Amino acid sequence: MSTLRNWTMLGLLLISQHSAWADVWGYIDPQGVVRFASEQVDSRYELYYKGDDSFDTALDTPRAVTVPTVPAKLLAFFDISPSYKLVKHHLREAASLNRIDYALLQALIVAESGFNSAAVSPKGAVGLMQIMPATAERYGLVGDANATIEQKLTDPKTNIRIGTRYLRDLIAMFPGQLQLAVASYNAGEGAVQRAGNQIPNYKETQAYVKTVLSLYGGLRPPEAMVEQRRRAPQARLSANGAVLGGAVGRGNMPAGTLVANE
Repeated sequence: MSTLRNWTMLGLLLISQHSAWADVWGYIDPQGVVRFASEQVDSRYELYYKGDDSFDTALDTPRAVTVPTVPAKLLAFFDISPSYKLVKHHLREAASLNRIDYALLQALIVAESGFNSAAVSPKGAVGLMQIMPATAERYGLVGDANATIEQKLTDPKTNIRIGTRYLRDLIAMFPGQLQLAVASYNAGEGAVQRAGNQIPNYKETQAYVKTVLSLYGGLRPPEAMVEQRRRAPQARLSANGAVLGGAVGRGNMPAGTLVANE
């Protein structure tokens, strides 16, 4: 199957794959940053919408599943969030340039940082798309006398530009398997490959994929999910054939989901 065909079928796979949709829980912290998770991490989290509780990453026996309708609470976040409104033009630009669905960027960023451009994880991932400085370096970002790489990553345009390029490369690396691209964004593509091109058996990554795909399903109208880009992105590869990037141990998920089963 050609890369173009794979990209066109991506939306259909999202609908037909075994139950990637999950419950989405969330709360807004005192700074106005929304926190989402696929489970009720603590008493602050409220159910944003009900998805399919089950989660199976297998794609060999696809069946139709119900795509969740757009949840009012989720849309309300984007209506009232000043941090989202400040950066949405950067998202539009990056989505168009890299041929990535705008709703997918929304879902990933809201799961990563709640649109807090100053967010820094315990492991050092920075900004809206929680980028590790080493990943930013691989995509050409360098520090200088005026600002370090970490400081530059707090700039929304810079952060979104690099994060979207990395996501684009992961989508190209796993054509037609968006769940693997999303898992790679969280755990690193090496972890996905070592797991036999399956979602790694890490509690954090399992929860992350559920959250992002469920948010994406809620943000993207069902009738639009089969309308995909006409041109597939090409992965940016290193000399040894690996995608440039890597997100191992970024430490940006809720505390209750950080246990990894090696």
